[in-house]
Amino acid sequence: MNIALWIAGGLLALVALAGGLTKTFVPQQRLAAQHGGEWTANAGVGFVKGLGVLEILAAAGLILPAVTGIAPVLVPITAAGWILLMIGALITHLRHEGVSTLMLLHVGYLALAAFIVWGRFGPESFTA
Repeated sequence: MNIALWIAGGLLALVALAGGLTKTFVPQQRLAAQHGGEWTANAGVGFVKGLGVLEILAAAGLILPAVTGIAPVLVPITAAGWILLMIGALITHLRHEGVSTLMLLHVGYLALAAFIVWGRFGPESFTA
């Protein structure tokens, strides 16, 4: 179970890092032209870049506390925050595109985060 939780955390951290770097460093016009990024056309630049920074911090929060042993309880807390972020992403994509296959990806990320929250607060807690 511990290995599965590490894999889930690593995968989610990679997704968060990729999304965060994209939102932070890719110009908004290019983001808006990509499939799934249409919503950025109507969003403020600061908002999109702020989300990007938040995702980069989430990537760090899913891995670094456990690796360093400094406040490892932040791992499931970060995963819980990711759940909220994915709920927002689902709502945003639903409003802009209707039901799409991209939403299935967000549901998958949400499920991974829920697994981490359950596992790290429960049977494989870092504090146990």
